[in-house]
Amino acid sequence: MKAVAALMLMTAAVGCMKPDGPNNGGDNNDGTINGHAYVDLGLPSGILWATCNVGADSPEDFGDYFAWGETQSKTIYDWNTYKYCSDGNHYHLLKYCNNSNFGYNGFTDNLLVLLESDDAAFFGWGNEWYIPKKEQWEELFHNTNSTWTTRNDVVGRLFTASNGNSLFLPAAGYFRNDSVLSSKIIGYYWSSLLFVENPSCAMDFYFDMVNCGKSSFYRYYGLPIRPVCSAE
Repeated sequence: MKAVAALMLMTAAVGCMKPDGPNNGGDNNDGTINGHAYVDLGLPSGILWATCNVGADSPEDFGDYFAWGETQSKTIYDWNTYKYCSDGNHYHLLKYCNNSNFGYNGFTDNLLVLLESDDAAFFGWGNEWYIPKKEQWEELFHNTNSTWTTRNDVVGRLFTASNGNSLFLPAAGYFRNDSVLSSKIIGYYWSSLLFVENPSCAMDFYFDMVNCGKSSFYRYYGLPIRPVCSAE
């Protein structure tokens, strides 16, 4: 995380429990929607969390990485390959821009939350699934106990709810240019919210050995996605 500190605005972290040893938890599966398993953590909103990342076959698999607002993974993640940027310039945004200083020729649309057409979870898994909102990440962090743990030789955080169910998120790092960075050190996951103070960035949620919190990454970075859906 130190290497990217200049590119990421960190906000106050929310508390996490201290690191724990190996743990084989996180196998909860309360059903499937569109063929994808979910776990019910008994959260106040009733939101159900997917047990795997988009593109993953198991909870500990990293899955695919996506730039914010893109629905396909790729091999290069930079401004030149980013769908909603012109000329590889992050001051030339073409969509999701609330500040004319960042928009191409002064463009603004004031869209702050991803549309379904730009949501990789909705696109890949069907219309019940979507990228979590900022509030849903916060709800997960504040209504579970979490431990830094190892599952099948993969490190990450296990979020355990009061109903006994749990959710494992692997520390998959992030994709920048042609490389995955900080994997097995930090977990980063997109939210659906633009970072309004700087629309070239979007809000993500992160965790490491000690902390969980929210931050912002440049939109072209490739992050994994853990979908959510509403209870039926």
